[in-house]
Order: sequence, then C-alpha cells, then structure tokens
Amino acid sequence: QAQLVESGGGLVQVGGSLSLSCAASRSIFRINSAGWYRQAPGNERELVASITSDGSTNYADSVKGRFTISNDNAKNTVYLQMNSLKPEDTAVYYCNAKAIAFGVPSVGNYWGQGTQVTVSS
Repeated sequence: QAQLVESGGGLVQVGGSLSLSCAASRSIFRINSAGWYRQAPGNERELVASITSDGSTNYADSVKGRFTISNDNAKNTVYLQMNSLKPEDTAVYYCNAKAIAFGVPSVGNYWGQGTQVTVSS
C-alpha cells in the first residue's frame, strides 16, 4: 500500500524546535515533489513548504526563515525542520507528495496521516 508515514510531532515551548519526518512506504518508487501543510482547528489547510526532487524549495511567508524543508532521496523521506516556533504554528501537520508507486500507471497524490504540533505560550 502506497502511503506516507509522518513522525516527529509533539509539544514544545515558544522558541523551541521540532523536526518532522515523512517517510514514503516501499511501494512508492519515486517522489516527484512534496510539501508540508498544516491545519489548525477552524482554519483552512495551508501550504507551509514545498520541495521538488531536485531540491528547489518554497515557503509560506509566515514560516520563511524559521522552517526548512529537505529531502533524502535515498531514504525516500521528506523532512521539515521547524525552529523559533510560535503559538500560531500549533496545528496538525500533513505531508503531501506527488509520487509514482509500483503498479500504478499514473502519478498519485498522497497524504500522510497528520502529526500534531503544539507550541505552548
């Protein structure tokens, strides 16, 4: 089953750091591009950061300079390093990837299960 598995969420203090991981299952052959989204209760899901297979990145203005998205193609894993965390960063974070899976004839759009990030004020 092609899927993305997220880890690394938790509770941190204001100004602290967390690193999130998004690991593609073995059925995913290649990730073409990936992004991290977040959604707080009552809010719309928003794109936080994105990355292409060659390492080109983009960030939402709200996290620019504080968050870093990266990938490890050998591990088929995408990361989000979050520094200088603020209370408004509190949300469920979701990994998304456009990827090719074994046995699937077209590029699929896959989502992780979500991981909670809570920043205490």
